[in-house]
Amino acid sequence: MGKLFGTDGVRGIANSELTGELAYKLGQAGAYILTKEKKHRAKIVVGRDTRISGQMLESALVAGICSVGAEAILVDIIPTPAVAHLTRKYKADAGVVISASHNPVEFNGIKFFNDKGLKLRDELELEIEAIILDNSEELPVPTGEDVGTIEAHTTGPDDYIEFAKSTINVTLEGMKIGVDCANGASYYTSVETLKQLGAEVYPIFNKPNGKNINKDCGSTHVNHLMEYVKENNLDLGIAFDGDADRCLAVDEKGNLIDGDVIMAICGDHMKQNNMLKQDTIVGTVMSNLGLKLMARDKNINIEITQVGDRYVLEHMLDKGYNLGGEQSGHVIFLDYNTTGDGLVTALQLIQVIKEQNKPLSEIAKIMEVLPQVLVNAKVSNENMYKYETDKEIIEEIDKITHKLKDEGRVLIRPSGTEPLVRVMLEGKNQDELNVDATHLAQLIEKSCK
Repeated sequence: MGKLFGTDGVRGIANSELTGELAYKLGQAGAYILTKEKKHRAKIVVGRDTRISGQMLESALVAGICSVGAEAILVDIIPTPAVAHLTRKYKADAGVVISASHNPVEFNGIKFFNDKGLKLRDELELEIEAIILDNSEELPVPTGEDVGTIEAHTTGPDDYIEFAKSTINVTLEGMKIGVDCANGASYYTSVETLKQLGAEVYPIFNKPNGKNINKDCGSTHVNHLMEYVKENNLDLGIAFDGDADRCLAVDEKGNLIDGDVIMAICGDHMKQNNMLKQDTIVGTVMSNLGLKLMARDKNINIEITQVGDRYVLEHMLDKGYNLGGEQSGHVIFLDYNTTGDGLVTALQLIQVIKEQNKPLSEIAKIMEVLPQVLVNAKVSNENMYKYETDKEIIEEIDKITHKLKDEGRVLIRPSGTEPLVRVMLEGKNQDELNVDATHLAQLIEKSCK
């Protein structure tokens, strides 16, 4: 990754790391790089989540877009996947989302999509960075009637709702569904979509005030929804994050259904209906071993990428697959959208429930979620990879791997953002995993400090 862009756009504490000045420059450079080959006045869709800094950053970003002669189409508060869809629907040249996803309110971010609704390639992000940091290209400075304009497109959320509804072909009448909106961008679109499809909707955390996004709610704090579903005898619950590109579910008994289980359920259903391209699901190195075991039983192929939905998507596009995602709830149904789409994911899961006419707890038995233990080892930056050659650590990893055999695994992964090495053990005995993971992390800390 570059100096500004991480794995999911530019992020930081709003008005400190991600300032209005930087947003303005990102608007300028992004609009220029993404539209400089166009022979017409470029159009860029701009959406944001509910956090309080969104309007400030939007104003600066849009000023930057207009300063290079492009037109900004404002779709207001809207989920990230909606911007990806609307960029294509409105035949725009690019899209921008102002959001920090599942992070706390003090953070914000700016993420670009190209005209196909896809996240930018690394080389394009580096071109944008080079303009901002190194003045690598001279930007156009139009005047008079060539200055860019702003259009407020008020139908954006409802256009997205119509799209989401079109991805399933069942009515939701008779279903009672809880929805945790994370006080974020889905507070209107998710609830309204489910209502229009006939469901009885029980929303919680759907009153954003700019300050409460993701605060003890949403896909990172599902405990409230788990209790709410049980207390109200609901058929299931759906939890989104702040920008609604993630979706986790809760069954009627209050049990968590994570992204791996959602992919198992939907992937098997798609295969049975000849809709799963090449009978393949794309996961990451953090996908639960239970997903692979399910796939083996159902004659489904699992392919693995590094952590990050952008890498999942790149692999899907490269190989022609149509289902992939992460345990965290970033699930990509490429037949419908070009990014993780929480609402589309929820609807695909609900359609399986309706078509199989079984409770979600029964359907979820398709996959046994094996216990995972994650322990962080604190290391120095210069010794981040020393564990790969340390004899004592290698012997301990081999010992644990031999003990787990085919019913578990050891995954060692350096953090991309902190001086940490993450030790993940997976298997059937939670207590043994805790002991082994802690011991291995201590060895790594000792050797790599």
